[in-house]
Amino acid sequence: MQQAITLVALNELIKNTLDTQLSPTYWVIAEIGELREAVKGHAYLDLIEKSDGGILAKIRGNIWSYTYQAIKRKFEAGTNTRLKSGMKILALVNVQFHELYGISLVIKDIDPNFSLGERARKRQEILDQLKSEGLLDLNKQFVLPKVSQKIAIISSVTAAGYGDFINQLEQNANGYRVHYRFFQASMQGKDAPKEIIRSIQEVEKLQIEARFDLLVLIRGGGAQTDLDCFDDYDLAKTIANAALPIVTGIGHERDESIADIVAHTRLKTPTAVASFILSGFQEYEDMLRRQMLFIERYTQKTLKNTSDTLVEKVHLLKNLFQGKISEKKNNLDQFSRQSYRLSLHALEKMQLKVETNQQSLKKATYFGIQKAQGRLDQHEKAIQRADPEYLLARGYTRTEKEGIPIHLTELKTGDTIVTFSQETIITSQIKKLEKNE
Repeated sequence: MQQAITLVALNELIKNTLDTQLSPTYWVIAEIGELREAVKGHAYLDLIEKSDGGILAKIRGNIWSYTYQAIKRKFEAGTNTRLKSGMKILALVNVQFHELYGISLVIKDIDPNFSLGERARKRQEILDQLKSEGLLDLNKQFVLPKVSQKIAIISSVTAAGYGDFINQLEQNANGYRVHYRFFQASMQGKDAPKEIIRSIQEVEKLQIEARFDLLVLIRGGGAQTDLDCFDDYDLAKTIANAALPIVTGIGHERDESIADIVAHTRLKTPTAVASFILSGFQEYEDMLRRQMLFIERYTQKTLKNTSDTLVEKVHLLKNLFQGKISEKKNNLDQFSRQSYRLSLHALEKMQLKVETNQQSLKKATYFGIQKAQGRLDQHEKAIQRADPEYLLARGYTRTEKEGIPIHLTELKTGDTIVTFSQETIITSQIKKLEKNE
């Protein structure tokens, strides 16, 4: 059995072995899993290597204060960004083993060119993916309204650019009125993409009701690292697929962010976005003035041409109608004379016809009266013959039972009947009835 040693002795053995067997320094590619700055200026890092989302290796790293300040200045000057979690770096390290704290890497230097290239590579990968998915120019297919009066604003209430944007909209010299609605989102940091995406989705939910003309994404200027959130793939995809045109005014002078590239319109600052919106009002107003001036001039020209044409036509019509009136007047006089002659002739014919009809009517009336008188005499004789008095005078009698002629009622033995002659009324009682056959 091998002789046992103390833990301290083992750690010293490990330390001596590492010191003698390893090179003084190595250039190592790793990702910063976590970075903490100590009060005294030191930096403590967790360096990791990933594959398919899983961590393959992990080790602690330290940058002592003096070295850290120099590395930080050089890195930020070379990349326009600061060291942060999630960044892949190329670091010059010394492997160090401490008996109490274990193994770690002391970072001597970090190559900013590697991180700059890595950052550019990741950015290009995102752009290539967006291009392959047909998203780079998707939002640009919207046609901006001539006047954008209803605007959705995504920004942070604490962003200086937001205040400048609102002031410029509300205090424009022409008094244009813009209706806007604010949607809060962080404009920097790792949570910014998710918050901006959430705000875009909220705007889209309200779009049917609110009918926004466009959406603006604005913030003031800031450190380069504060703007890295606008290179996020998910945010770029959401902007590209948005249901309305998006205008960005992120406030930086460097190359466009990916959010700028996929947006409909990219402007440098929030105030530039406000000027862009107001310029739409101005251009539309200028267009209206030009149209009104054109209409006024066209109307004046048309009225003049029409007036001249009308005078000519009036003169032409006057001459034409005077000739027509004279002609019609002559025709009318001729027709009047002819009508007068024809009327006299027709009147004479009618007069003769009336006289003839009058003679015929007199004769017909005379003969009609004679015939009617004969018929009247015959009716008078018939009436006289039908008169009961006439019959009574001729010796006939009329017999009744209770005022009803006997041929109209039923008679029986014992009935009282009354018989009328011209001079007497005879009341009698039936003693016997026999049928007359």
